[in-house]
Amino acid sequence: MKESMYKRMKDLPSAHLLGTGTPMCAGCGGLEALHEIYDVLGSRTVFVNAAGCMTLLATYPFTPFRGSWLYTAMASAPAGAQGIRDALDILLQRRSITKEEDLDVVVLTGDGAAYGMGLSATSGAIERGLDFLYICYDNEGYGNTGQQYSGATPHGARTATSRGPSGFAGFKKDLFSIWAAHKPTYVATVIGAEPLDLARKVEKAKQLDGPRLIIALAPCPTGWDYEPRHTADIGKLAVQTGIWPLKEYVDGTVTHTRMPRPRRPVAEYLKMQGRFAHLFLDQRGKHMLAEIQARIDRYWDTVEA
Repeated sequence: MKESMYKRMKDLPSAHLLGTGTPMCAGCGGLEALHEIYDVLGSRTVFVNAAGCMTLLATYPFTPFRGSWLYTAMASAPAGAQGIRDALDILLQRRSITKEEDLDVVVLTGDGAAYGMGLSATSGAIERGLDFLYICYDNEGYGNTGQQYSGATPHGARTATSRGPSGFAGFKKDLFSIWAAHKPTYVATVIGAEPLDLARKVEKAKQLDGPRLIIALAPCPTGWDYEPRHTADIGKLAVQTGIWPLKEYVDGTVTHTRMPRPRRPVAEYLKMQGRFAHLFLDQRGKHMLAEIQARIDRYWDTVEA
């Protein structure tokens, strides 16, 4: 029974296989981006998947990926990638496999690992010059355990662990700059709602060697409190308001691949999400909205200077 099921699954095209029959949330922005990324990467990959939402894609002994897949603890995916890359290199050196049989090593994590628990391991992997692609689907909270705040949670957002009148008091880490400070081969931000920009960057990363890192903003209907049908609209607004800059780092230079002109007010993006509903109720919320807008304006003023 399992063997015949496996054979049927192997014969399916990857576009149909990924996401088929999985228990993912409707409208998942992370899965939207992963579909598009996998279309570019193809099956000659081994995914090292840190514990998180995308772990739910796999039901032992099956995964939706036509290549290989390894599950690790939340902080350990870059270390797992190191072991796999080393093993593949040894097999290549011994001529036990050919270059055509080699695999691209891809780390897949959520923001809980990327911005927090796994940041140390990622830093070490970049410093060692590990030849791998790191993909973070950033839904701005610990989505798999109830949307507690993470290092990626934006200022003012309500989460399961920041339910005060002003929401989350902290600020989202600038992971792009943290990674770029390590001087890797490539860093980029993407979003599933902008598939052409995403495909170009993933294709570019695929052609390079060394540490390559991609952060995909992942709108989350359950964590952000909106109807699943609005995922693409919210993703586009994230870019159009300038709250999610699309950019890339190559050879010490940061280039913005999409300039939102004219920029739409940040309030248009925030008001579509229940996690920011409190900002539209009273004067305190209006002040926070103004502060958020001012931070975005300052960022783009610097970019355009």
